[in-house]
Amino acid sequence: MEQTHALGRRKAAVARVYLTAGKGNITINDRPLENYFPADTLRYVVNQPFEVTNTAGQFDLKVTVCGGGIKGQAEAIRLGISRALCEVDKEAYRPALKAAGFLTRDPREVERKKPGQPGARRRFQFSKR
Repeated sequence: MEQTHALGRRKAAVARVYLTAGKGNITINDRPLENYFPADTLRYVVNQPFEVTNTAGQFDLKVTVCGGGIKGQAEAIRLGISRALCEVDKEAYRPALKAAGFLTRDPREVERKKPGQPGARRRFQFSKR
């Protein structure tokens, strides 16, 4: 199997995922998964597509991720992994990933700050006198 490339996005984070057959090594920005995401919950989010498709330990991952925070980066990586698995074997993996909701790009973005007010929707306190 050759290398499969996929892109995942979430909020301001962009993850480029390179999937190859292997032993389950995950490298993110030239660092192991345990060092890049010290929290168990974020490591769980990254490994969810492998658990849903029962392919844990079958693929090696090389990920380049930039932008956003750690939660957005983890979810961007999850989307990229899901898309890469679909490219490997669409008939086997796509139904399970689709049912789990891992193939849907979350469209929610931060609303921009408007001029003349402190935030996107927040207004300065109104003074009658």
